[in-house]
Amino acid sequence: MKQIFLLLCCVTWYSACGQSPVRIRGKVADSRSHLPVAGAYIRTGNGGAVGVLSGEDGSFILLVPRREEIVLYIGADGYLEAAYPVEPPGEEEPGPDLGIVFLRSDIAEEMAEGAGMITASELEDDESGAEVAPGILQASGDIYLQRAAFDLGQAFFKVRGYDAAEGVVMLNGIPVNKLFNGRPQWNNWGGLNDVLRNREFSFGLSPSSRHFGGILGSTDIRIRPSALRPGFRLSASASDRFYNNRLMATYNSGVRGSGLAFSLSASRRWAVEAYTDGTLYDAWSLFGAVEYRWNPRNSIQFTGMWTPNRRGGSAALTEEVRELAGARYNPYWGTQDGKIRNSRERRISEPLVLLSYDHEGERLELHAGAMWQSGSYARDRLGYFNAPNPDPVYYRYLPGFYINSPSGANFDNALLARESFLRSPQLDWASLYRINRNPGLNGQAAYMLYADHTDDRTLAFNLAGSYRIAPWLRMDAGGSARSVNSHNYAEIRDLLGAGFHVDKDPFTETLNDMEGPLEKRQGERFSYDYIIDASQYRGFVQFQAEGRKWDAFLSGSAEHTSYRRNGLYRNGRFPENSEGKGEALRFSGYGIKGGTGYRFTDRHILRLQGGYILRAPVLQNVFVNPRENNRTVDHIGTETVWTADVSYLLRLPGLKAKLTGYFTEIDHAAGVSFFYVDAGVGSDFVQQALTGIGKRYTGGELGVSYELSPEVKLTAVGALGKFTYSRNPRTAINFDTAGREEDLINPDGFLDLGMADLKGYRLSTGPQQAVSIGIEYRDPDYWWAGMTANYLADSFVDVSAITRTQSFFLDPETGSPFPDATPERVGAMLRQERLEPVYLLNLTGGKSWLIKGKYIGVFVSVNNVFDRVYPTGGYEQSRNGNFGQMEADRKSGNPSFGNKYWYGHGRTYFLNLVLSY
Repeated sequence: MKQIFLLLCCVTWYSACGQSPVRIRGKVADSRSHLPVAGAYIRTGNGGAVGVLSGEDGSFILLVPRREEIVLYIGADGYLEAAYPVEPPGEEEPGPDLGIVFLRSDIAEEMAEGAGMITASELEDDESGAEVAPGILQASGDIYLQRAAFDLGQAFFKVRGYDAAEGVVMLNGIPVNKLFNGRPQWNNWGGLNDVLRNREFSFGLSPSSRHFGGILGSTDIRIRPSALRPGFRLSASASDRFYNNRLMATYNSGVRGSGLAFSLSASRRWAVEAYTDGTLYDAWSLFGAVEYRWNPRNSIQFTGMWTPNRRGGSAALTEEVRELAGARYNPYWGTQDGKIRNSRERRISEPLVLLSYDHEGERLELHAGAMWQSGSYARDRLGYFNAPNPDPVYYRYLPGFYINSPSGANFDNALLARESFLRSPQLDWASLYRINRNPGLNGQAAYMLYADHTDDRTLAFNLAGSYRIAPWLRMDAGGSARSVNSHNYAEIRDLLGAGFHVDKDPFTETLNDMEGPLEKRQGERFSYDYIIDASQYRGFVQFQAEGRKWDAFLSGSAEHTSYRRNGLYRNGRFPENSEGKGEALRFSGYGIKGGTGYRFTDRHILRLQGGYILRAPVLQNVFVNPRENNRTVDHIGTETVWTADVSYLLRLPGLKAKLTGYFTEIDHAAGVSFFYVDAGVGSDFVQQALTGIGKRYTGGELGVSYELSPEVKLTAVGALGKFTYSRNPRTAINFDTAGREEDLINPDGFLDLGMADLKGYRLSTGPQQAVSIGIEYRDPDYWWAGMTANYLADSFVDVSAITRTQSFFLDPETGSPFPDATPERVGAMLRQERLEPVYLLNLTGGKSWLIKGKYIGVFVSVNNVFDRVYPTGGYEQSRNGNFGQMEADRKSGNPSFGNKYWYGHGRTYFLNLVLSY
């Protein structure tokens, strides 16, 4: 880092001693309508500190350091980027005037945006692990990142293997990543594509003017009615992916004579049943924003948005279930009164309001904002109490249970189980009502539908500014503050014909709410009730400089995060440590990153970036079991991140290429999970806490685009990565001690299992190898077609940590190692599964017309043309936590607790029609 700072100083001194800057002016307009394009970027080819945005009338003035060759890159959302070589004038001559620079509409990007935003808001799923970050990548003009978002993303490819939490998402500069898991909740603004298309994107460690950023980068969604194209926009879509229908309507007023501008947008996306069986979808989106500009440099905006949505859940499947019912099978639904009813419905309603101020002077920019958000995130599930498990794929209901029986295979019963499952593979809602109405229960519920609620109230502020010290030097600085009050509880949604629920733990007969009523009714809270108070404060400062051949930046940040649990129930299993406020956990961190680039010419550029970050763990990894007690994870601390990358950029007429190599090391991470296990130390429902997790990401990326002609473009991208655990984490299990003493694993309710042997295993982060080859034809008459062929490989299932501790070798009956559990046999048994490679062919096409000032467009895409069935990811079940039980379960080749998999979509389509005027 010292070298980067010295380099920055040298570049600044060298530039200061150089010649006077070149002043370049011009105006950006639409090539078809000749209307000005506001908010277009104009920057030098190296992507350094020099760059501006066009004004409302499309005009711009750019000061650049004087050098032998200057190439400007001009583009905007929905337009193709254009390169303009500029001949530097003599020392005494005025700067060049480019006149009107016409940009061609990028029909592909504009029309595909609708299809892509489906993945951005729909693939996020807390329970599936299918969360990816296409919404962050869509703002990029980089061919590699676009392919990752639109083509590779359908197979859950993650850029560099990073979780979406590694990318910062902002609304007008205010970070909106959830403190719970660090990820952005795209559903909070889904369906509002038309008004949220203006974004500032920084990939990886590249500098952002509003935030220090994450190692995946940052996206600032700029909400400004004055920057949106005036007029009406209507669109209708049909699809068979995540929803079947979509309607959108948007109106942008443009800037009125009074200085006012406003935008309104509304949409609905819905499906009775989407691609996966039994998955309903219903999402509404409402948006309103008003901006007042009292002069060209100052404006204030008020924005409100509300995007309530419902979605039916789906499940990961074992190979046994997939063979019985197919990859689209979903056990979470059944019919009731002839209609589909999903037992794992997810509902999100978190409206937010924003107040923003912008000052944009020639040298000084200031941006300030405040945000309030309040709402609910609820996830339904079926509860059963002293009654049979209603899950149709419960392992005792499947043929494998009888084949893998310890007393020997029973093929007759296995055949009966198979026939029973195929005859009734879905939830039987009618039987649940029938059982609950049994007079012998006296109104007590044996089954009920309940919801796990997370009701967050968030107040956030930000202040950021940029000051151009000189044409070649800029300083950015800013800070943000956020306070979250998160209320978490379970609520009875439907008693399914019963009169009440007895709020006891069914295994230990202890009270969940010792101070409350025993009987709980529909609409009341039960089981658990607690509040998490969290706060986060962040600040950063950054310098960017550019000389004749070099550019450099240096950024530093500091942060403070705190969490505290406040239990509202006194739990009978933890009577002394469940109710009231726990100890506040506080974490401080900082980060430093820098980068430099060298231009051999404006067509050949070499860039190097590096960073070190110390950061707080996310909320979900801090508490062992916050639903029941205040206990925190032992040895929890700040995470450390080392990261670096080097890139070579080639920009020739008709040819663009970028080759990157990267390395990232994340250390001292933590993770908490919940499951039932038959371990060598005993059997129980446990909370597993991993600390000291190390993760390593290394690899390379390549993106190439070549224009064979003005109409035909070829593209090729490739990714080769290796993402592994870099150290063995400490593993501990926690459990309650309220059961019978002879059934307890340990009377202390805690057991340290030592180190889990995870080092060298692959991370389950999607495909670690990917190749995409594409061809695109754009006709001068505004129609186009494209095709991409995609290959994805090296996907691995997520490994179980507890089966890789020494407890796995122990016989739970004797406490001694299994004689047959040799390192060789155990190693073969625990070999990580690599999923089969997948080949996907995607087709796209579109056409647009301009008729009497009205724009009409149609876009269609077909993904996975050959209808390939493929798993996108999976995980090892942890139930078989000892060698003997796992060996017995696998003897038949069809284990009851084998790996579970999520499956990608087969052949699907998306059709979009748009009218704007």
